[in-house]
Amino acid sequence: MNSVIVKLENISKCYDEGKYIIKDLSLEVKEGEFLTLLGPSGCGKTTILRMISGLEKVTEGKIFIDNKDVTNLDSTEREVNTIFQNLAIFPHMSVYDNISFGLKIKKINRDEIKKRVDKILKLVDLVGFDNRMPAQLSGGQLQRVAIARGIIMNPKVLLLDESLCSLDLKLKRAMQIELKKIQKKLGITFIYVTHDQDEALTMSDRIVIIDKGEIQQDGTPQEIYQNPKTVFVADFIGESNIINGKIVSINDNISVIEIIDNIKFNVPKFDIDNVNDNIKIMVRPENIKISKNNIKGSIQGVIKEIVYDGAVTKLFIDTVGELNLKVNVHGLVSYQENENVYVKIDDDKIVSIRRNNNAKK
Repeated sequence: MNSVIVKLENISKCYDEGKYIIKDLSLEVKEGEFLTLLGPSGCGKTTILRMISGLEKVTEGKIFIDNKDVTNLDSTEREVNTIFQNLAIFPHMSVYDNISFGLKIKKINRDEIKKRVDKILKLVDLVGFDNRMPAQLSGGQLQRVAIARGIIMNPKVLLLDESLCSLDLKLKRAMQIELKKIQKKLGITFIYVTHDQDEALTMSDRIVIIDKGEIQQDGTPQEIYQNPKTVFVADFIGESNIINGKIVSINDNISVIEIIDNIKFNVPKFDIDNVNDNIKIMVRPENIKISKNNIKGSIQGVIKEIVYDGAVTKLFIDTVGELNLKVNVHGLVSYQENENVYVKIDDDKIVSIRRNNNAKK
């Protein structure tokens, strides 16, 4: 099992007038892990990153890097490097000079610098670009220079703050794969900050979802997507249908949930379940079946809107009981707007959300 490389112990960040941006947050990051802090703008994720780097002082709590208390150490004394959103590439320096800048500051000998730079250029696929100036590089190449400069100092942790946000969609997706590949080759711990859920799901070993300075859920991409613990997480990650329901009966280890008259689902019982409890359930649009024919347990509805989105077609359906559903179907469909259809949701595709938005695990 990998050891803990970064430990945040009950950290808080308070600005003027007692306003807490982060309050009593604890987190452990394992060595060699690609961990993403994910959340909406203003949720506190960048503040957490800056506290780890030493660019922000911790108001309360402690930060450990490789079992060393670095809470009060300057950023230059921590074995971390940061790649910022604007990349901070020196425009007047060549690729070689940009990458080697930190080594020169530390007065590493020239032969060792060349050896390290040549190795890094090969790793990030920039061999032959060492004499290029930043203005001669594409967006993806500039990203690689920033990554190379960040890893050449052999940090124990590399921090990345929205590092791919300025790229166009196609290049961003290519760089997501590239960044993950580089991280795996190096074995360096990456802590990545983003508000982009696709980035988080594509690259991460583990995702920590932040909202209002608190951890909403911590888990693998699969766990976060398939089993969100709060309404916030269910709504923030991917597309979802969040439906109000009531527990009408409990049988052995099954809770029976009714969403509209005579439409019921069987879900695993939780210890806190009680008959007549109001809860919410979530089902992903791709997990709803649609048909022109009535099948047992289906719900009748009318297609109000059809949106073609390349790989999927999105159908917005109004059903009986004023239940509005989004259904995603692969490829083109033969359905028409205002057409009567039937939708079917299987029990095993439902996630019941019984916990409030302060749940952390």
